[in-house]
Amino acid sequence: MNTQYKWLLILLVFGFIGCESDDDAPVTDAEVAITSGTADFSKFVALGNSLTAGFTDGALFIAGQEDSYPNILAQQFAKAGGGEFTQPLMNDNIGGVLLGGTQIQGPRLYFYSDPDPEPPNLSGPTPLGIVPPTDFEAENPTTDITSPLSGSFNNMGIPGAKSFHLVAPGYGDVAGVPVGTANPYYARIASSATSTVLEDAMAQNPTFFSLWIGNNDVLGYALSGGESDPGMADPITDIGIFTNVYNTLVSTLTSGGAKGVVFNIPDVTSIAHFTTVPFAPLDPTNPGFGPLIPTLNAQFASLNGVFAFLGVPERSIQFATDAASAVVIKDESLTDLSTEITQTLIANMVDPGTAAVTGFLYGQARPANENDLLVLPSSSIIGQVNTDAVATLMGLGLSQEQAGQLAVNGVTYPLEDKWVLLPSEQQEIATATTAFNAVIDAAVQQEGLAFVDANGFLNEVSEGGIQYDEFLIQGNLVFGGLFSLDGVHPTARGYSFLANAASEAINTTYGSTLPMVKAADYPTFYSPSLQ
Repeated sequence: MNTQYKWLLILLVFGFIGCESDDDAPVTDAEVAITSGTADFSKFVALGNSLTAGFTDGALFIAGQEDSYPNILAQQFAKAGGGEFTQPLMNDNIGGVLLGGTQIQGPRLYFYSDPDPEPPNLSGPTPLGIVPPTDFEAENPTTDITSPLSGSFNNMGIPGAKSFHLVAPGYGDVAGVPVGTANPYYARIASSATSTVLEDAMAQNPTFFSLWIGNNDVLGYALSGGESDPGMADPITDIGIFTNVYNTLVSTLTSGGAKGVVFNIPDVTSIAHFTTVPFAPLDPTNPGFGPLIPTLNAQFASLNGVFAFLGVPERSIQFATDAASAVVIKDESLTDLSTEITQTLIANMVDPGTAAVTGFLYGQARPANENDLLVLPSSSIIGQVNTDAVATLMGLGLSQEQAGQLAVNGVTYPLEDKWVLLPSEQQEIATATTAFNAVIDAAVQQEGLAFVDANGFLNEVSEGGIQYDEFLIQGNLVFGGLFSLDGVHPTARGYSFLANAASEAINTTYGSTLPMVKAADYPTFYSPSLQ
């Protein structure tokens, strides 16, 4: 992820929320014998996606992997008869991967504090190497998937994997990575070009497993803003496919008598990636926007008159001078009034060319509202000139200057669908998540597995936070403690909380007495100098 979040941090001020209580007294566990109960932790294998791998701050890197929830669990399992737990560690703490020397993901983000807070303020989540501290120069990440690892690995978390990818032959074929048919992280560790993640996991004869999969089956659609363009869409996985695959995963993993712990799918629209950018970020005190408000309102006046005439005054666009204003978005669920707008303007003596451009731009436009969710990367493009839109508008006969004025993202050019999750798209996600979680719950009940309600956990975090030792875990970006700087993946402290939740579920289900880890032992930020 290479977004610097410039616009967000020009328009917003992150509110610091105190995480620590006044009570710093250490919390100690009662002395109890650590036992495995009816579980056997001697061969633990973890399956899943980036959440299992330890992905954090927008990348996979050694420190994050060491703080992954399976690795934390394995350390607790070792106290109750657990065996060695190997992970496919990356080559450094810069993060990201190469394909034949070309960077295809990463580096990791760090929190950069701009010493000069005046615009352009660059403070915020920043990729290593973009604005590095004076005592550190980021290098290119050195993990190249064309040099795969040998052997087997207990952590089979594959960043980017959907449910069906875990049973897909060829998902680890290096040759398929450039064309998108294979995954670079699995290609790095796959036993062969035709093996599957599940096969490689089962080859280790696990006695205990963790399974957290299905997040990407809805998250991909959400991250794309519910993009409707067939060439850009990342559709929600069909419930029939998910059901068949998930049941196959569980039945196979338990076929040799292994026990396990599974996680359900949280409401992805509650993560910081979708809750950080407000629907109304256009600040009249911003020198790049405020002085333009009178001119903008005058330009939109005739269009607003057309909206009123057509019976849709709620689509009117007007920017406030005394409060933050909503961005303008394209809502593809609205009736397209492009033709009606054009014809009405022509009837009111507007030249046909201008009328056609206005209809083209605003046929499905409206101001965003509190029911819309803007994806985190939108913060870097709001208020910026959309060069693709400039080219399109010039093709409609406008000069480059005119096109530039009408191509300002979220102001004169409605934000495209990929930047916004509309209420209708959010409902699709909610419906799918509920259906997927019902499948997971049924599998848990049938096999008597330990269960972590990740969905309930995130709901609690969204509703005010959860106390974790002396810290309050909340969901806001940067200072909430749960979400890392990419707004999607947990911090190390967040992963440790999830490991504890898994330990508690395992203790309850199998009668084990695994101890809990301490929140203070896991950070919420990694130093930019960590290499």
